Amino acid sequence: MSKVVLQAKDRQKYGSAESRRIRRNGRIPAVIYGRSGKSVSVDLDSSEFVKSTKGISESTIVKVEVGEKSYDAFVKGTQRNIIDGNILHIDFYEVESGVALRAKVSLVFQGNPVGVREGGMLETPLHEIEIECLPVDLPERIEIDISNLKANQSLHVRDIPLAKSIRLLSNPDQTVALVKFAKAEAAAPAAAAAADAAAPAAGAAAAAPAAAAGDKKAAPDKEKK
Repeated sequence: MSKVVLQAKDRQKYGSAESRRIRRNGRIPAVIYGRSGKSVSVDLDSSEFVKSTKGISESTIVKVEVGEKSYDAFVKGTQRNIIDGNILHIDFYEVESGVALRAKVSLVFQGNPVGVREGGMLETPLHEIEIECLPVDLPERIEIDISNLKANQSLHVRDIPLAKSIRLLSNPDQTVALVKFAKAEAAAPAAAAAADAAAPAAGAAAAAPAAAAGDKKAAPDKEKK
């Protein structure tokens, strides 16, 4: 996938009133935060940003061009209007070429597991992992083939194939995907329900002889009177 390039304008005025003016003109106020603590205030065309960044992940590096300068950065956050969903503000985080960075990368599962075809249920409790690498080696997403996953088998973080240039930061023992055998799980509640239904019937049968015995003991008392 080619790198997303965004055209931005340097922003010299600040404040709520200025931000509202920018939005009325169809643009979005934004800040590019640098690794050294410095920041650059800019604004971007709203339509261009939405169209260009559609489908990107949190680990996608975009290029923001501001006049003759350009910044490679992550889209670290977007503030939206709670009523109409329009973007009110964007935070970018600059990355430096040749300097290792830490990022969370989304996991994309591919294939229909063998265990699911046999009646099991697939669970994917983990949807991203944290890694460290150079910006040039950072993947937008990590694809995992789970088609060979059988019933009662699980896949862990340590099983994910990564390039040698990428260092894993997440716990390697975390479960990424597993297949539970649904038929066995369904049988247990059914058996429990059958046992519960049988219990009242057995209790009623045991109570009948006791009631009959009580009637026999009551009869001699009437004869004494």
